[in-house]
Formats: sequence, C-alpha cells, structure tokens
Amino acid sequence: MFISFEGMEGSGKSTALGRLCAALDNRGISHLRTREPGGSDLGKSLRALLLDAGQQIAPEAELFLYLADRAQHVRQVIRPSLEQGRLVLSDRYADSTIVYQGYGRELPVERLFELNQLAVGGLWPDVTVLFDLEPRVGLARARVRNAACGTEVSEGRFEAEALAFHQRVREGYLAWAGRFPGRFRIIDAGRSPEEVYAQVEDALPVLLKLGHY
Repeated sequence: MFISFEGMEGSGKSTALGRLCAALDNRGISHLRTREPGGSDLGKSLRALLLDAGQQIAPEAELFLYLADRAQHVRQVIRPSLEQGRLVLSDRYADSTIVYQGYGRELPVERLFELNQLAVGGLWPDVTVLFDLEPRVGLARARVRNAACGTEVSEGRFEAEALAFHQRVREGYLAWAGRFPGRFRIIDAGRSPEEVYAQVEDALPVLLKLGHY
C-alpha cells in the first residue's frame, strides 16, 4: 500500500506522519517513510536547490526539477519497496507539484497532470491524507519552526512566498481533492496535534484498526 501526506507549509503533516510511523513501529508493522523532494540520492541534491530561499528559479525550471526528483524517487525508492510488499508513506508526492506549480504558480494543471503521469509511470497513492489549514496560520507556524531550526534560508523558499500564493495553494488542494474523492482524506489541521492525529487514525482504519499490515 502506498499512502501520501499532503498540505501547505505549517499544516502539521510531517509531525502527524512521524506519530503514525511510531505507532506502526509499536505494532510491528514494517513500513518505509520517505519524502519529496529528497527521497532519493539525486533528490537530496535537488532538495537543497528547490527549498533554498536564496535561489531564484523560474516556474518552468522549478517544475522540471520536481519532476526529476519524483521520477528518480519512484524508480529508486518507492516502486522497489512496493514490489517487496512494504507499506510506503511519503511526505508529499505528485499532487504537490500539480497544486503548487499549477494552482500556485498558475501553470496549466492538466498539462502538469500529464507530465506527472510520465514521471511516476502511472503510480499514484492508494490514499492521500490532505492536511487543510488557513494559510495565515500555517505560514506563522512554519516561519516559527524554521527560525527555531535555523532553516529560514536553506528550506524557506516557499515560506517566503506571498500570502496570495498560499491561498491559491489551499484552494488548489481542495479543488484537486474534489476530483479524486475516493483517494483523498481531508484532515482539519487547525485543531490540536492530538486531535489532528486522531483524525489521521480515523482516516486510515485499514492500517491501525484492522491490522492488515
């Protein structure tokens, strides 16, 4: 099974994913946690470019860097793990590019879908957990986090975007999820971390309630 976690900056998806992985460890459920960008060897180098606030990257160049990261990630990490029967949990995947570069950067969404289809070889998650949050709240959280970690420059390029960009991203996520209601599970990320994680468990009963893995 392949599950992706999506959401804007500061939505708490990575924190919830960490809690989920700990719960799976406690249950003895084998799994792989990975992320985009940066889930492959090549992706680690691309991540440094893509998230660096000091980089000025044209929208089209940004798109193809993400596609390169994703194609390598699928070929080197995700598909082999799935073929081995492992549960794969990815912090971001192709939906991020469709939303950020499509709705956010206003590149053509349908064309981005086609390009991502090529990059992933038709491999899409079985379930996508979307953490929905008011952009002002998410940005405030993310900027505090980056300041605390000293990553305002090295991983702060999207946090530096204008609020209008992040509002388009949020609207884009909800619109895109509406096209695939069977795959997406929407989480209210404005609640406490405990309440957010409880929603994640409720959204993934096949893993945590039925114990299929």
